Amino acid sequence: MEQLYELFGTDRVEEFRAKLDELKNVPGSMISILNEAQEIFGYVPFEVQELISRETGVPLTEIFGIVTFYSRFSIIPAGKYKISLCLGTACYVKGSGQILEKLEEKLGIKEGNTTSDGMFSLSAARCLGACALAPVMMINGEVYGRLTPDSAVKVIEKIKQQDLSQAASEVE
Repeated sequence: MEQLYELFGTDRVEEFRAKLDELKNVPGSMISILNEAQEIFGYVPFEVQELISRETGVPLTEIFGIVTFYSRFSIIPAGKYKISLCLGTACYVKGSGQILEKLEEKLGIKEGNTTSDGMFSLSAARCLGACALAPVMMINGEVYGRLTPDSAVKVIEKIKQQDLSQAASEVE
């Protein structure tokens, strides 16, 4: 329990504990509990799964099974910038597979992971609903279309530069 407070701070842990107390005795509430954890912590770490198991009496293996079955939940912390690259048919035939390879190379991670600095998460999507702009990626809800491998990398570099500039201005 101490580790949870160290990792996430008192406010977030207490917020989650309040939601857990509210839901733990409601039949069929595990998905709701896990949704709360995902929202509050940004992912569902092992320590939170242990707490849920202890408080609800549901075996940890069952909770882990739910977390890893549904794409809504993640056991890996999400990056500050969440990149979702469309691999649907329209995007794929226009080169999103090559874009994915280039982004993995540039970021130094594979799809489904987060950079070690916590800045970017990279995930694949089946469709982002912007087929006319194929190939498409979305970063924190903003759509970037008609991409090439090089233009996708330029978007990432621009975001990094803006993030560094913003951080520098906050220090001044």
